[in-house]
Amino acid sequence: MKLRKKIIAGNWKMNKTISDAQELAASIKLELAECREVDVVLCPSFTALKTVSDTISDSSIKLGAQNMHWEPDGAYTGEISASMLRDLYCHYVILGHSERRTYFGETDAIVSHKVKAALAANLLPIVCVGESLEEREAGRTEEVIQTQVENSLTGLAAELKRVIVAYEPIWAIGTGRTATPEMAQDVHAFIRRVLTGLSDAETAETVRIQYGGSMKPANAAELLAKPDIDGGLIGGAALDARSFVEIVRHGM
Repeated sequence: MKLRKKIIAGNWKMNKTISDAQELAASIKLELAECREVDVVLCPSFTALKTVSDTISDSSIKLGAQNMHWEPDGAYTGEISASMLRDLYCHYVILGHSERRTYFGETDAIVSHKVKAALAANLLPIVCVGESLEEREAGRTEEVIQTQVENSLTGLAAELKRVIVAYEPIWAIGTGRTATPEMAQDVHAFIRRVLTGLSDAETAETVRIQYGGSMKPANAAELLAKPDIDGGLIGGAALDARSFVEIVRHGM
């Protein structure tokens, strides 16, 4: 099996003013500026992208955005294009987060458009998939995940190698509830099987799959030890430098 480098991304969501973001990024940089064992990504709000970009510019830490539009430009008030993100030295972009799907009506088709636009602009998409508590309790986890993965990543072929998938069980985001490492591993392994169907086994083995359901210092080591869990998409714990750094160290 080809070794996959762990990737830990902090999704700051709608938190942190520009000055707060600069302080948090600087604190993380102090500990992880030379980190090479793990890909470290910070995803602040749009208003703080430039400040965080400048703060981490002389480190190994990479910048990510939380969303983008699929069109290159035009009359899309309030939206951000891939070229705008590239202009700020973004390397990654989170797409299809459950909050975007739930609160803003994003569909798999919309996510698919965004993934293709990101790849065309040389941005690495972190594509989120996950089931609700109701869907899990109804025994529909695999059905929901397969539909989201196939419809969001359709038609990529070899480009699939440049995609990161984040499994985020909606029932475990910001609730303090976490899938057991075994539960998470089962779904991650299933996602890899779905990716194999979209491409081939060799390609699927190269795709990194993050866990995005309330990973924190207390459970990171056990989750990251699982064979198909290749990192974390961190929410609440990413807003505290000490917690985020500790999670990254568990991935080394």
